[in-house]
Amino acid sequence: MKRVIVLGGLVASGVLSITLAAFQQPAAPMVVEVDKIKDNLYVMKGGGGNSAVFIGTEGVTVVDTKNPGWGKPLLEKIQSVTSKPVIRIINTHTHGDHVSGNVDFPANVDVVVHEVTKANMDAMRTPSGLNPPPAGPTIFQRNEGRGLPKQNFKTKMTIGSGADQIDLYHFGPAHTGGDAYVVFRALKVVHVGDTFANRDLPLMDKNNGGSGVEFAKTLMKASTQLKDVEMVINGHNPTTTTIADLRTQAAFVSDFVKFAQAAKKAGKTPDDVASTWKTPANYKGYAPPQAARAKSNAQVVFDETK
Repeated sequence: MKRVIVLGGLVASGVLSITLAAFQQPAAPMVVEVDKIKDNLYVMKGGGGNSAVFIGTEGVTVVDTKNPGWGKPLLEKIQSVTSKPVIRIINTHTHGDHVSGNVDFPANVDVVVHEVTKANMDAMRTPSGLNPPPAGPTIFQRNEGRGLPKQNFKTKMTIGSGADQIDLYHFGPAHTGGDAYVVFRALKVVHVGDTFANRDLPLMDKNNGGSGVEFAKTLMKASTQLKDVEMVINGHNPTTTTIADLRTQAAFVSDFVKFAQAAKKAGKTPDDVASTWKTPANYKGYAPPQAARAKSNAQVVFDETK
């Protein structure tokens, strides 16, 4: 009887639940991997979109900050390669796997985005009008607006000069309506975010201003206007690519859009597109098609095609 009483007391006090919790599997470690691509430029991978870390004269510029909870390990990894402070974050677009880590950086860090992305991110602070509505409080609600943009641009913005120069461009709607291309001018490197996430069908996010019909045009415009750029940092691809690869991605997206438009003209549905679209054989190294992505993108193209 004494043993029963003692056990009951342990349960009531929470000691037993703590003991049982000790036997649960630990959470997977949050590991940020680092690729040094130039003397003062790193790509930090894992936990969401690829982050670019540019070490300038006065401090560090970070492009994209990953999923919720990944800002701190990202910041710790940055501190392992430089003692300079982070002075600026540039978000390529509004999605949570690229902006959520903003909240873990010091409050005095400047945050720069395209004007459409600013509106999209501000809506995450007061998300009653978001479509679809969030299941719970957004990352910016939970952190009282910390990490939201402080500066924005429309078509082009230049930050710094000489070896520190960063040029920001917007070439039109694609993945979202506010995609920023971030050029590290002296290094001849551009971060293109999820306009070219990887060698696969991109997400055409119409809820945040993205476009199917304009997507390939925007990529081609970027590939022709980004002069002297030799290396491309993608939104998620594990290795860097080139401007020629960006043009290939534009052709790939264009082929899909034409396929979807032909299907609509023939009286078919987005489901039909999803079940019949195959990655053309000439796109070497491209991922097999994802039916759900093909269907959602086809719907965007159908809606935009009269």
